[in-house]
Amino acid sequence: MENLSVSDAQQCVLDSVSVLGVEPVKLEQCLGRVLAEKVYANRDLPPYDVSAMDGYAVNSADLVNIPASLEIIEDIKAGDMPSRTVLAGLSARIMTGAPVPKGADAVIRVEYTQPLDENKVQMNVAVKPGNDIRMRGEGMRNGEVVLNAGTAITPGVVGVLASLKKAQVQVYHRPRVAILSTGNELEDIDDPVDPDKIPNSNSYALMAQLQELGIEPALLGIARDDPAELEEYLLRGLRFDVLLVSGGTSVGVHDYVRPIIESLGVQMKFWRVAMKPGHPLAFGITKDTFVFGLPGNPVSSMVCFEEFVAPAVRRMMGNTSLYRRTLTARVTHDIKHQSGRTEFVRVTLDVHEGSYLATATGAQGSGMLLSMARADGLMVVPAASTGLSAGEQVTVQLLGGSFFQDVPGF
Repeated sequence: MENLSVSDAQQCVLDSVSVLGVEPVKLEQCLGRVLAEKVYANRDLPPYDVSAMDGYAVNSADLVNIPASLEIIEDIKAGDMPSRTVLAGLSARIMTGAPVPKGADAVIRVEYTQPLDENKVQMNVAVKPGNDIRMRGEGMRNGEVVLNAGTAITPGVVGVLASLKKAQVQVYHRPRVAILSTGNELEDIDDPVDPDKIPNSNSYALMAQLQELGIEPALLGIARDDPAELEEYLLRGLRFDVLLVSGGTSVGVHDYVRPIIESLGVQMKFWRVAMKPGHPLAFGITKDTFVFGLPGNPVSSMVCFEEFVAPAVRRMMGNTSLYRRTLTARVTHDIKHQSGRTEFVRVTLDVHEGSYLATATGAQGSGMLLSMARADGLMVVPAASTGLSAGEQVTVQLLGGSFFQDVPGF
């Protein structure tokens, strides 16, 4: 199929891929993976009513008339178990996380009290039952499902797993991904500098995009524009779950990638997408491998990765959230656009009077890598658009590394 819309091409890719198998990993190695099992609470947390603050455990009924003077009968630290019952007119000094003693139904923060002597304290506020108490099981209850399969493992999830003493968890496999660049014009990173060559930036930019997803790819190197050499490299790449081939998928007389991969049994699903940059994008499958033929221009290659490869790889890893987050911004200048292709404009983002402002990073040529290096996101210009005027609202897909800012947001 040729000249699919971006959305149709994305759907074609996602309809082709599926979640990979399952493996156990240690808790220390599970960050960024996706749970492949339900996780159940193995206890109530907290295991008993505990104080949420440093202060005094009291009977709220003793605080009808304020100030109220109460006797201190016990000190309770976190890890201690109370030994006394708080009867009427009594209190217990208590630390954050310590068990609330029998008889007490509230905690008064220390800052709302005044010591009278070693054994007496004055309460200066009235409170309701349950004040500053974390009730037994409010965090989780024994036997309940606390995490479902498909949950992306974040630092917070790691904390939950640790609280349940899950030293090992079942997660979905990460796909094995290979990257191959093609072209006689390319110079690899360890080659002597040749001013007549083009540095092989694509392999390393794609490598970094995959690393951001938690995958360490195999770099196969550079295959020259020779059918026999290309076939040898492509056969190596087809041993992986995903093969990314950069360059050589266009229609020039020396663009051999597509005919060779078809001869190796790759079923082509599409080979053109109505987008800019990234028009010469190809996608094919075998029984074991998904093949993306990415454009040779570095920006085109990276944009195609964001729109097609990343969602596919995330689905294979078990994720349900597949696409970059988006936000609405106002474009700060006119954007020329010829209708027919969805365009992804590299932009920086600023905030002015509570709204995001999107500004193009400069010249948008598909070979200008600095336009990606400087970008906070990709501004989406719909295929039907005939151009944008300054001040119009636009959708911006956030890129990796753009989730931080240089000042607090409060």
